Amino acid sequence: MPPHMMKAMVLERAGEPLHAAELQVPTPGPHQILIKVAACGVCRTDLHVFDGELQYPKLPLVLGHEIVGHVEALGEDVEGFAIGERVGVPWLGYTDGTCTYCREGAENLCDHPLFTGYQIDGGYAQYTVADARYVFPIPDGYSDAEAAPLLCAGLIGYRSLKLAGPGKRLGIYGFGAAAHIVAQVARHEGRQVYAFTRAGDAKAQEFARELGAVWVGGSDEMPPEPLDAAIIFAPVGALVPAALRAVRKGGVVVCGGIHMSDIPSFPYEILWQERVVRSVANLTRDDAREFLALAPKVPVKTTVMPMPLASANEALKRLREGELTGAAVLIP
Repeated sequence: MPPHMMKAMVLERAGEPLHAAELQVPTPGPHQILIKVAACGVCRTDLHVFDGELQYPKLPLVLGHEIVGHVEALGEDVEGFAIGERVGVPWLGYTDGTCTYCREGAENLCDHPLFTGYQIDGGYAQYTVADARYVFPIPDGYSDAEAAPLLCAGLIGYRSLKLAGPGKRLGIYGFGAAAHIVAQVARHEGRQVYAFTRAGDAKAQEFARELGAVWVGGSDEMPPEPLDAAIIFAPVGALVPAALRAVRKGGVVVCGGIHMSDIPSFPYEILWQERVVRSVANLTRDDAREFLALAPKVPVKTTVMPMPLASANEALKRLREGELTGAAVLIP
């Protein structure tokens, strides 16, 4: 039996530090499972919610959508999961299944979705509940902390890579949690990775080289040859025209984040010749199944910095300031 109370880090208002709280352990409803959290990754989306850049959070809110834990209790009508099973909970927490997008197989664009750590309490806590239909088994070979970044950095990175197309020369702008996973998948697929970091960020550039990038430079530099595609993970709008200048005719620029600063105006000539700019929104459950099956085959190796749950504010601060190599992961 789970306890009645749990520790959590709670966001009361955007921009204010998370505070430690004792909350009642939630009871799983129909289709839900109660999960004892073992690890929860700290994602840049958490920072966007924290800063108020995403406009519709449930407040007060428990952040966190890269959740790894074990099934503690089952609600009614739950199938396919057993008590004690290790599972993962990603950003997409619910879709209506009836809107035009869901009927067309694009549930990531659902008109009435709910997202973990945004409209649904997430994993910056000792326990959480999740809709079992949006929960996934975690592959063997990963510790709880190592598995956590797979659930957003990995999934959004994987979807971004698919939308970038099959081109061989791939640029990645912003070499953090998502990039370090995508780079490994791209190399597994036989692509060449060109890594762009903040100008002068020697630590991130060395990290990219360690992961096999064929070229590393600042985001203000041009690659030595035109790219087939580029993925932008840094939330900096000015990188869009920079990436357009770096890709070849017919090249694709994918904006992989949920929020970005304003994109400055740019001359039509850098978009002309059938270059494409597109965004990535959320994920589908098929994305999750595909990527979690692929990750151990690559094998994807995540670089993580475990931190205690009580250090959630410090983890967000380090993420904001670019001090992390890989991903911070909170351990309750």
